[in-house]
Amino acid sequence: MPHLLVEWFDDMDGSDETAALARGLTQEIVGQLSKFKDIVVVQPLGQVETDVGYVVAGSVDMSDESFRFRVRMLNRADGSVLWAHSYDGTTRVPDLLKVQSDIAADVATSLAQAYGAIFEADAKRVVPGAPNDRAAYFCTLSYYSYRAGFDPEALPSVRSCLEKAAERFPGYATAWALLSLIYIDEVRFRYPFDSAGSSPLIDRALAAAARAVELEPTNVRALQAQMIALYFNGEIDAAMRVGSRGMTINPNDTVFLGEYGYRLALSGKWAEGCPLVEEARKRNPGPVAYYEVGLAVCAYFSGDLRQAVVWVRKANVRGNALYHVIAAAIFAEGGHAADAEVERAWLMQYEPALVTNVRHEALLRFGRSEDAERFLGSLRKAGLDFSD
Repeated sequence: MPHLLVEWFDDMDGSDETAALARGLTQEIVGQLSKFKDIVVVQPLGQVETDVGYVVAGSVDMSDESFRFRVRMLNRADGSVLWAHSYDGTTRVPDLLKVQSDIAADVATSLAQAYGAIFEADAKRVVPGAPNDRAAYFCTLSYYSYRAGFDPEALPSVRSCLEKAAERFPGYATAWALLSLIYIDEVRFRYPFDSAGSSPLIDRALAAAARAVELEPTNVRALQAQMIALYFNGEIDAAMRVGSRGMTINPNDTVFLGEYGYRLALSGKWAEGCPLVEEARKRNPGPVAYYEVGLAVCAYFSGDLRQAVVWVRKANVRGNALYHVIAAAIFAEGGHAADAEVERAWLMQYEPALVTNVRHEALLRFGRSEDAERFLGSLRKAGLDFSD
């Protein structure tokens, strides 16, 4: 896994107050980064280990009522700056601790989350024939590349890679977690839904997620896998309890934030879940189309069809069949008949089995039957013909 050295931040003024603030920011950022279990956080304690690939450095300037914090992440091998940002804050005592915490959370999120600066830097270093001792980590990169668009053609190779990684490195919790998520994707993106074929996959997903959580109870990706596996197994309350625990452990992981918010919303808690999906979209530097589709569904169920149309047009996941189902419902309900017909035609050409079985697909995803029926009513307006 990537090793990240956090150096003590520099005091540019030479005052006791600035030195204390610099040390406080260092410790706060170390604490926030340590919540991400896909990286190893290191502080300078004599000789730095050779595995360290990235370094976080920074400096603090202070005036009477404000301070400026400059922070950057560098490639340790050549000193190149991979990410940099400046933050301004107040030195008023009642606000100072919160400002430090907010800055640290933003730095940690920007660097360590999926699609953050570390992921981007490591992804560029992936080469064919990589050494075996990094193979497992490369599998996690391949998973996130697949997840960017949920490309069904990429799924088998990613699954195979993760299965081999879990076999070779049975103590690697993240590999088990991502393998669980892949198994679930095979269930939710296979049309028509096949109970006989899906049940063993859900069982495998639950088992892989349980293994990941057993290995690392605070690994948020493991909790994400367990939450989604439980959800698709119909154990919605249990899934939400796992999600709540993950949010307590690391609220800065925007991938988890978005998934938890989406599950909350689809379970019927729209007012609680949809703001989390919106926050995930704002804070995630990676592909945001998944969240935009989620926000389209949120707007649809809030009755804001104009905004639902805006979000669904913005989302760029046109290779995913469920996107076309959602778009058909939103366009039909919003009075965009021509657009709804385009979506209906796409589904009938490429995924007719999904249309035939769309009632079961809706009931699989919506926690409340009334939400599923409302959505199915919009699909009928789009001209989709499916059995009751």
